Amino acid sequence: MYVLFEDAGKFMAGRVLSEADASAQVELDSGKRVKVKAANVLLKFDKPTPAALLSEATALSQSIELELAYEFAPEQEFGFADLARDYFSAGTSTVEQVAALLRLHEAPHYFRRAGKGRFRKAPPEIVQQALAAIEKKKQIQAQIEAWSADLVAGTCPEPIREQLYKILFRPDKNTPEYKAVVEASKSSQTAPLDLLQNAGAIASAWDFHWQRFLFDLFPKGTGFPALQAPAIQDELPLAPVQAFSIDDSHTTEIDDALSLQGLGTGTVTVGIHIAAPGLALTPGSTIDQLGRARLSTVYMPGYKITMLPDSVVQTYTLIEGRDCPAVSLYVTFSEDTLEVQSAVTRLERVPILVNLRHDQLDDRITREWLEGEDQSDHADVPVSRATLGFFWRLAQTLKARREVVRGKPENFNRPDYSFKLERPSNDLPPTGEETVLIGTRKRGAPLDLMVAEAMILANSTWGQWLASLGVPGIYRSQASMAPGVKVRMGTKALPHAGIGVPSYAWSTSPLRRYTDLVNQWQIIACAKHGATAALAAPFKPKDAELFSIISGFDAAYSAYNGVQSSMERYWTLRHVQQQSIEELEASLVKEMGGGSWLVRADTLPLMFSVMGAQGLARGARVRVKLGEIDLMALDVSGTVTAHLDAPVAAVDSEADEADEEEALAAGPLTIAVDLNDNTQSDAS
Repeated sequence: MYVLFEDAGKFMAGRVLSEADASAQVELDSGKRVKVKAANVLLKFDKPTPAALLSEATALSQSIELELAYEFAPEQEFGFADLARDYFSAGTSTVEQVAALLRLHEAPHYFRRAGKGRFRKAPPEIVQQALAAIEKKKQIQAQIEAWSADLVAGTCPEPIREQLYKILFRPDKNTPEYKAVVEASKSSQTAPLDLLQNAGAIASAWDFHWQRFLFDLFPKGTGFPALQAPAIQDELPLAPVQAFSIDDSHTTEIDDALSLQGLGTGTVTVGIHIAAPGLALTPGSTIDQLGRARLSTVYMPGYKITMLPDSVVQTYTLIEGRDCPAVSLYVTFSEDTLEVQSAVTRLERVPILVNLRHDQLDDRITREWLEGEDQSDHADVPVSRATLGFFWRLAQTLKARREVVRGKPENFNRPDYSFKLERPSNDLPPTGEETVLIGTRKRGAPLDLMVAEAMILANSTWGQWLASLGVPGIYRSQASMAPGVKVRMGTKALPHAGIGVPSYAWSTSPLRRYTDLVNQWQIIACAKHGATAALAAPFKPKDAELFSIISGFDAAYSAYNGVQSSMERYWTLRHVQQQSIEELEASLVKEMGGGSWLVRADTLPLMFSVMGAQGLARGARVRVKLGEIDLMALDVSGTVTAHLDAPVAAVDSEADEADEEEALAAGPLTIAVDLNDNTQSDAS
């Protein structure tokens, strides 16, 4: 004897070996023996065999018209054998009964289960809704198949084009657009990115990276609403100085300027003047909300997306020829020893004499000229050699003192690279086809170092001042210089080992970084209220808003840095193509396994993998033949063709760690389309 039974929603049949009141021992065709509860047995039969029964019943079940079966079925609860008798004939066979069971079971929109082998007709309105959903699902599947066929044929349907970046990087796997790409990729055996590129969905590699960047970080666009920058209401005194700024020619957000008083008197006062949007903008205002949404200016070769609207920036920027509102730190030094004697913060208007542009002056304002070895006149430099010479001496002294605390000198062996795109204006995003010029500038150039050390001095001094008055700020700290110890952001004035200062609160770029604007509000409260500043400051100790700002800024700043690295990598690879560079000299940075090494090009800001460097040590120099450049994946590899002599520079583990992170972040893309995905849409 055989039995048909249900197990975990599946129908199975087998030969009865033994039977008791509550259960039976059944042997399946596979030879497996199972214990079946009597309540789960639906049918006992002598023929056909279990395998034949299920095969014949499955085939016959598909001939049962559900609409007709629904009409035949009783209004009250019924069993599958009852339906079989009504549908087929009074003398139904075992195969017909099982066929009815299978058909009833697979049509829950017509028949609802009421127990083992028993069913009840669904209400007519439910049936109509279910049929409509099934029809819709069929239409969606037909649309998926049509779109898939178009993609394979080399045409991208508009709905997929509109969802391109969502499909690739943040997909909803139940959407028909996503399913069409998966289906087309499988059927054509083509990677999703290649498939979409072949179908014309991606205009160019540059457009792909640009649109992906906007999709990830600026889904609502990069524009600003029309806003009026509020005026500063404070009556600010005019500072008795002539200040100057040092930036590159493309800088419009001039946050900082310097001044000097008392040179030659034995006691000199250095003024560090920071643009003061915090005197006019208030936390929670419309403009503040714009700044908090973006958190930082985004930089990339040939273009930038500012944190604040240009009209606001131009209101508070330290432009030459104006008396500009500023938060000024005056630090008094002994002119001989350069020991700090005092520091005071003032809110004032500062006359800006000139905006120096280092890219126009670096070749003239050199160490030799500043130290008197070069006697060139340079009469067109509007700041005296004596003033610049003092700032150069001060910068070197401050740097040396920090390095004592730091425990080792900062390594300036590698150059900074600059990117210039040949085009009429930088007001619009690049097209990706511009000619790119990559220039170099040695790190620690005099003008750079003057500004850098002055800003470190201000950020450290203000950070300690905030802490001394019990006013919280946003700090960057690093517990030690040990490998892997990262820089962290927090609200406590902790040491920054990498810089070599007791505390470091970003405060000198309030037009470009939101953290600096927040700290400026706190500094302004200290300048106005002194010992009672903690009560007047916008942000109080343990303020949840500060922690929220830190969290948001950390994520945004990392993302923006990643964008900058990727865009710079794109333009570096374009430069290689435009200049027809086939070989590069490079230094080994890290062994990647499998015979592969990560290398850094000697003369370009480019890190990539090479083969053929077996037996060499980190820092060794090699000549590399470049392979094919993939601008979509921002990837290139190479093969070592020659081993060169000594390393181009001393190994710098700190810089290597940072550069390696950037290189890996800008490497081959991660696509979210899963070709093994079997997610079904929930059409009902």
